[in-house]
Amino acid sequence: MRRTRKAALVALGAAAATLLAACGGGGGSATGGGGGEATQNAGVGAIANPSDQKGGTLRFANSGDWDSLDPADTYYAYSWNFVRYYGRSLVVFQSAPGADGAKLVPDLAESLGQASPDQKTWTYTLRQGVKFEDGTPITSKDVKYAVERSLDKETFPNGPTYFNDLLDVQGYTSPYQDASPDKLGLAAVETPDDRTIVFKLVKPFAGFDYIAQLPATIPVPQAADTGTRYKEKVVSSGPYKFETNELGKSFTLVRNENWDPATDPNRKALPDRIEVALNVNADDIDNRLQSGDLDVAVEGSGVGAAAQGKILADQALRANTDSALTSRTWFSVLSASVTPLDNIECRKAVLYAVDKTGYQRAYGGATGGDIATSLLPPVIPGAESYDPYATAGNAGDLDRAKQALAACGQPNGFTTGISYRAERPREKAVAEALQQSLARVGINLEIKPYPAGDYFKLYAGKPDFVKSNNLGILVYGWAADWPDGYGFLSQIVDSRVIRDAGNTNLGIVDPKIDAMVDQALVTGDAAGREKIWAGIDKQVMDDAFVIPGIWAKGLLYRPPTLTNVFVTDGFSMYDYAAMGTTRQ
Repeated sequence: MRRTRKAALVALGAAAATLLAACGGGGGSATGGGGGEATQNAGVGAIANPSDQKGGTLRFANSGDWDSLDPADTYYAYSWNFVRYYGRSLVVFQSAPGADGAKLVPDLAESLGQASPDQKTWTYTLRQGVKFEDGTPITSKDVKYAVERSLDKETFPNGPTYFNDLLDVQGYTSPYQDASPDKLGLAAVETPDDRTIVFKLVKPFAGFDYIAQLPATIPVPQAADTGTRYKEKVVSSGPYKFETNELGKSFTLVRNENWDPATDPNRKALPDRIEVALNVNADDIDNRLQSGDLDVAVEGSGVGAAAQGKILADQALRANTDSALTSRTWFSVLSASVTPLDNIECRKAVLYAVDKTGYQRAYGGATGGDIATSLLPPVIPGAESYDPYATAGNAGDLDRAKQALAACGQPNGFTTGISYRAERPREKAVAEALQQSLARVGINLEIKPYPAGDYFKLYAGKPDFVKSNNLGILVYGWAADWPDGYGFLSQIVDSRVIRDAGNTNLGIVDPKIDAMVDQALVTGDAAGREKIWAGIDKQVMDDAFVIPGIWAKGLLYRPPTLTNVFVTDGFSMYDYAAMGTTRQ
């Protein structure tokens, strides 16, 4: 869910130049704003409309529902970006444009983690003077409790499993079922005093600071925890607190008077108020952005195809856009739990029959991204070009698809379901494009949309549901949690992270891949690790587990009233915590 480095910026510059040339635009100040003329791509690698002006209301909209506002139960990149308004994790991505935005800096902690020589014990010291919204001091025990509750994947199925995988949990699963002596909690996390927290890992991991930036380290006061209902009233540790929260409709944040900016060098906290509308039609969001009735489309993936064409054809609108290359791949999983896709030859038939140009058109053509040949985006260090199912013009090879169908005992094709997130028009367009291209060889797709907020918890991420509803193809996408192979691949290809519900690995199961993940984690040199991650990427394709769609770009639109706007490589979208507005 996160990413890029210098290589990404080089590629991004080329992409931006191509887009400008195609549109006849470009030129002007690199920083934009500040009272000057708006400039396309001013927010890429620099700050558009820089300002420290405080006040006003920022207005966000989401075309679907939030998976959860509970830091333990959320796994969308936009949510991890947004959560910094009301929560402070031990470590955070630096609030800065471009590659600097993927650098880790201390947040609730005074410094990055102090590791033992064997990299299995990590210690953090909390800043002095940090408080919850009610003025109660935040202690290391509040952070420990937050981590403990995040381990409970029955109560909180949406979040990642990094802490479950890396901590020496010794059978501990939940603070709600704590059978430890004297209810001391998880032994793998120690709190020797109110400002010190120590994590004990089951294996060495030199990148643990990336784990410490997860929302799961945002402190939770145990006395205020209501389990699955905590998302209704999250207790703030950041610069804003919840004023209202109508689940599925909207929520509002206002300033937290007990947030002390002297303890927080990472947040400007410019607006006075933040309003978020949920389940808003995606095309309406794009239109409201252009009219100035809305400030930010919170999902951060760019405007839809209709708005994209209008904006690129209008020089004034185009000047308020940024085209950002990201470490996100839009793709679809072929579920080996669904017959006949449990046969690799049937999965290969799908891959040979797919017209990938339709996938790209669903995301707005070349402006939306480059046609992908595997999972791992080129901007991830170590990524290698690999295309075992190459076809002329990316339009599909029907003869090879029919040969594969014959080899899997389905010479006349077969019928299977395809799922997508109902509120996402581009995913619907993908499903329709795949339906059309696969029908050419007799593979018939039954299109089944499901709500985005519960897509992973109740539908595509729930193996029993996938199998019982014959969902052979599952449309979604992924961005790196941080900029390396582990941060991109581990939560979508390691079969050991699959649980009863809330999965982000939607069906990639191969013991060889799991063994390669383990090998990468004990490989000391970066070049060696990167080679293994590239090998895992190739193995996924050799297994025919995914239809790689596009390596994503997005045309982001920023209304002229939005200040301090820039794309951060930490989230591959605009940095929400930095934004302000000139509207009062």
